[in-house]
Amino acid sequence: MNRHEALEIVKKQLTEHRYEHTIGVMETAIELARRYGEDEKKAELAAIFHDYAKFRPKEEMKQIILEQNMPKDLLSYHSELWHAPVGAYLVRTEVGIEDEEILNAIRYHTSGRAEMTLLDKIVYVADYIEPGRIFSGVDEVRELALKDLDQALIRALQNTIQFLLKKNQPIYPDTIYTYNALIINKKGE
Repeated sequence: MNRHEALEIVKKQLTEHRYEHTIGVMETAIELARRYGEDEKKAELAAIFHDYAKFRPKEEMKQIILEQNMPKDLLSYHSELWHAPVGAYLVRTEVGIEDEEILNAIRYHTSGRAEMTLLDKIVYVADYIEPGRIFSGVDEVRELALKDLDQALIRALQNTIQFLLKKNQPIYPDTIYTYNALIINKKGE
């Protein structure tokens, strides 16, 4: 599937604002893939489809989580997390993408996971730093992403965790596992 075909498919699923965000994530993911030696085509496709399920009705996403035996604990956390695993499922079943690396990058772009692949990290960070994002701390993560992808990811996770703590929101365990794994790995280097 080429870029044009993928963008045509995803555009029908998104608002204009979210489509522009997706373009920014795609361009950023390609740039990061080039910088860190990842397959640019996989980064491109994962970025294009990362928010495929973003605007699906919550009831539909809940039903898919239950029917597809996804982690039930997702339902105890903010529904903002749901579109990533549900999106990976729908990209496989509706779009026909079977590449597990691409699907995992979509699946974990909101929560992370303890053993993130390079592609997972690229999509997570690209989603966080794409040019349309404007919030406190994003510029620091952008600068880090040019030098050390893991440090950029650690800072993005720290910012996200602090944001959730300030709002008295629960933090999904995979996010904590991701942070811990990166910190432990950094100390082991």
